[in-house]
Amino acid sequence: MEKAEKRGNKGGAALVIRAVIILILALALIVAGYVIYLQANYYRIEDHAALEVENNRENALKIGDTYTAVTYNIGFGTYGPDYSFFMDTGEMKDGTKTAGKYGKALNLASVETHTEGALDVIEDLAADFYLLQEVDVDADRSYHVNQEDYIKTAMTDYASIFANNFHSAYLFYPFNDPHGAVQAGLLSFSRYQISGAERRSYPVDNSFITKFTDLDRCFAQMRLPVEGGHELILINSHMSAYDEGGTIRARQLELLNSVIAEEYAKGNYVIVGGDFNHAMGEAVAEGFPSEQKFPAWVAVLTEDDLVDGVRIVRADNELEVPTCRGADIPYTKGVNYTTVVDGFLVTDNVRATAENIDTDFAWSDHNPVRLRFELIEN
Repeated sequence: MEKAEKRGNKGGAALVIRAVIILILALALIVAGYVIYLQANYYRIEDHAALEVENNRENALKIGDTYTAVTYNIGFGTYGPDYSFFMDTGEMKDGTKTAGKYGKALNLASVETHTEGALDVIEDLAADFYLLQEVDVDADRSYHVNQEDYIKTAMTDYASIFANNFHSAYLFYPFNDPHGAVQAGLLSFSRYQISGAERRSYPVDNSFITKFTDLDRCFAQMRLPVEGGHELILINSHMSAYDEGGTIRARQLELLNSVIAEEYAKGNYVIVGGDFNHAMGEAVAEGFPSEQKFPAWVAVLTEDDLVDGVRIVRADNELEVPTCRGADIPYTKGVNYTTVVDGFLVTDNVRATAENIDTDFAWSDHNPVRLRFELIEN
């Protein structure tokens, strides 16, 4: 009897071991299959890709006239004050580690509300040019709301250009709220004629994990005729965010500098607007009250980093209104780390002032920035 029981116990243990081995092998196959799926769907859009201009305008720009431009990262219609994002991490001054929670928007209604809120801000600013970032076209994270089409329906008096800078396979993380698949990019609007546009590919981090989670970073370069010859080169840019130490952003800045220098040498006017993911000067890097430590991801952009003849247009209220808040925790004014990462660079033949627009981060984790500018006779 005892021998039979022992044989039974051994047989049961063998079955358990076999089941565990099968489970481990199955999980390994699933993981391997998923990695193959990610790799098979990974690609980068070619550099210098032509961009289509829709609903083009006829008027050319004039020397001496005043124009306005707005840059606004709308955060794919997701970042209300209660929202935190899974890729963002930080640390409170008391040493408490923080990490964002969500992989996608809270729900469809939230996306619609925040996209509409951002659009209201855009329309109220009544600018001649808009440079928008993180505009989703078809994404699980924003419940497949086509924000490009949604915004364009309200902008019928503008030419528009879209440049894809995020095209990812389905990301099964975080496991309790997967980020999913994404098609998103940069959306630009102009009241004036655009004679041509191209997508310039930024260098990106090609490490195994990061290349699947970061964007296919780029900038949209638009050419606008100016009466009397020459052109305004208007650039919508979104640099890398998850780049501790700023090494990738340094390479991206090198490319941007080379383009600016080339166009400026031709006598053209250059304006670069967007989300630089750099603190726009040392003063704003730690210029706002916060209960959080200075984040590791923040690199500081100064005019020493720019080619000759280019400057940062510092907002008159740059120390009063930040343009970006840490998304590792929900937003509470004076608690989250905030800084200025959005704004404009201009060449010396552009006279310009800027203003940070205070939305109190109601519709995005960014605030818009408005530029007033005038092209000066060369």
